[in-house]
Amino acid sequence: MTTQARKQKSRSQAEHRFHNPQGAEVKTRDEAFAAPREVSAEAVTVECTLELNNGSVTFAITAKVNPNTHPYVVTGGQITSGICGAPWDITGGFIGDSLRLDAKRAGQGSCASTITVVGEYQNPPSYRGTYGFDGATSSFKHTTRYLC
Repeated sequence: MTTQARKQKSRSQAEHRFHNPQGAEVKTRDEAFAAPREVSAEAVTVECTLELNNGSVTFAITAKVNPNTHPYVVTGGQITSGICGAPWDITGGFIGDSLRLDAKRAGQGSCASTITVVGEYQNPPSYRGTYGFDGATSSFKHTTRYLC
């Protein structure tokens, strides 16, 4: 090994630093890869914004998804506008190569009590499919833009 190679090797070892998954610097490699002691539900949830359009109405949707799964498992969220009886609480579903959102009405009014949105992914990032109320999934056509 040349003198130059020895200097570079010793310099790179001296400069090596370890970070945990949150980005904080830690002293050892073991600390960097240690399992977290406590993980809250919020730690595995991110918000995703969607916008459903069917030509005459637009639904504003904020879905909470687990980014560590594929397809992304929908763990909550709301449909906040554009739909009778808004807001609607999202109770489940997934976002991936296809889309499924299930929601129940949380607002007031004489509207349906549930909605189901289904779709297939297309480019630019959006889903083309159908939605329906109270158990139906194919009553109305839609395109839902993925705004995340």
